Amino acid sequence: MAALLLGSALSASAATPVQFSGSIAGHVRSASGIPQMGATVVVYNRYDRMVGQALTNPDGSFRFESLLPDLYSVRVSLASFVPAFRRNIAVQPGFQSVLAINMAGMLSSVEFVAAAPTKGAWMSDDWKWVLRSSQSTRPVLRFRDTAPKIPDDRPRMSNVFSETRGIVKVSAGDATSFAASGAQADLGTAFALATSLFGSNQFEFSGNFGYSAHTGLPTAGFRTKYTRSDGAGLTPEVTVSMHQLSLPSRGAPGSLGQDAPSLRTMSATMLDEFAIADSLRLEYGATAESVSLLNRLNILSPFARLTYNLGPRDSIQVAYSSGAAATELAARGNDRAGREDVSLAHDLNALGTLPRVSVRNGRAEAQRTENIEAGYTKLSGSRTYSAGLYHERVSNGALTLAGSGDLFDGDVLPDLGSQSSVFNIGKFNRWGYLASATQAIGEHLEVSVSYGRGGALTTEGRELSSEDAESLRKLVRVHERNWASARVAGTAPVSGTRIIASYGWADYRSMMPAHLFLAQRFSPEPGLNIFIRQPIPSVGGVPGRFEATAELRNLLEQGYLPISTVDGRSMLFTNSPRALRGGLSFIF
Repeated sequence: MAALLLGSALSASAATPVQFSGSIAGHVRSASGIPQMGATVVVYNRYDRMVGQALTNPDGSFRFESLLPDLYSVRVSLASFVPAFRRNIAVQPGFQSVLAINMAGMLSSVEFVAAAPTKGAWMSDDWKWVLRSSQSTRPVLRFRDTAPKIPDDRPRMSNVFSETRGIVKVSAGDATSFAASGAQADLGTAFALATSLFGSNQFEFSGNFGYSAHTGLPTAGFRTKYTRSDGAGLTPEVTVSMHQLSLPSRGAPGSLGQDAPSLRTMSATMLDEFAIADSLRLEYGATAESVSLLNRLNILSPFARLTYNLGPRDSIQVAYSSGAAATELAARGNDRAGREDVSLAHDLNALGTLPRVSVRNGRAEAQRTENIEAGYTKLSGSRTYSAGLYHERVSNGALTLAGSGDLFDGDVLPDLGSQSSVFNIGKFNRWGYLASATQAIGEHLEVSVSYGRGGALTTEGRELSSEDAESLRKLVRVHERNWASARVAGTAPVSGTRIIASYGWADYRSMMPAHLFLAQRFSPEPGLNIFIRQPIPSVGGVPGRFEATAELRNLLEQGYLPISTVDGRSMLFTNSPRALRGGLSFIF
């Protein structure tokens, strides 16, 4: 039997070439059906790494050969049109995934047409079932997958700089507490620029600058990232960031005094990855950071994530981090904002990430978090299921405290983005788990629901007996609490308006500290949150597009932990203050 099967397979392979890879092809047309020549088509793998790029032919067609079986994303851009983007395109051995791309001035789309067998597909589903069920054929017909090199048929760029893209954003509104989520308050003007040097060196540079609303002093942050492509992938990412923030001059003379110092930070991050086996992948790196505030702090934060692919649609991840938040690792494959250009959006978000610093006994301390996490993700048609479990240990936890007045002298730090303060809550341990489901409804609507249970901070209704910082630390305890969240993301088919609305519910007598998930794409936020992006048509042939944005966070002011004193005073701990912001972006 084995000899017969082997002979049949060899005779079939002699007639047609054996294919262990698949392909993606398609046609690019305008809204009126006219083929578009010269459109740039870029293919990314599941980790948002570019694996191929091509220009469409005179008939608007394109084709990418020798793609390993996996999930891919395709981005199509052309001057005078809004870029089109689609995720989760499945590539199977011997099959060709066909796409129909319609370019438009307001809303471009990518439609999945079919996945048909290509010429030379050597094994049908019936043959696969026979080979799986036959014990005698398994040792004989065992092939070891070798990753075929993707042919580089892209046109050679004669220019030094190519594929240059960028975004400039001007915004205003409520400032955000940098201690609440580790993020710097938006200073009003931000930009991000990405370009390719000689085709293989990728540079990204971003900045955020302006004047602090509470100090009137200039404040700025800058970030630079470098990667190099070696043909088979990208070499380690190296990121360098620096910030200088002027803290408000308020508080009692015994705390920071009227001459509050500036917060200066400089950090360097290295992130690399390699394949241990065909289905096993390791991402690892570290961040070295120096912080100057009252005294100097040096922080080393290693992180790693192991991904095991059970198949093209199922994966298990195990992650570990220690020290500051591993934002670079969390950003891979986590397009929370729903933007087409994930890299530039991440640059602007990561630029605002700061170490969570507080003051204890007149000395600056940085929050350190040791996090161990495991997660499972399954794609089933248009639905995504995920589940996760985590445990974290926090030291020198920094929380936003409102209403403390002149209490806790020497243990509060003026907040940059509000009239509140930052309080060092000390140490606490907690664990948690969650499960979520995401359903895509057509091409322009997505609904997600999640449920979880985890450690939350609570006082159990007790009052603060004495007005000293140590009594407040002892008052707050960690207890398990349930939470639930729902999220809706959609795009209007005519105007192109992108709306993301979410609501997170938790016990109102407790506060759930924010957790940065490394093995999950769904991250709940407390209260009612709305994010709106409205494309604005270009005027006068400007080579780019405009977008108006509005961001409304925690509109119902939920997720607060009230603190009462024996003399009738009240304070609030929070990790997500209410904020209303708006802005205008120019994307090119």
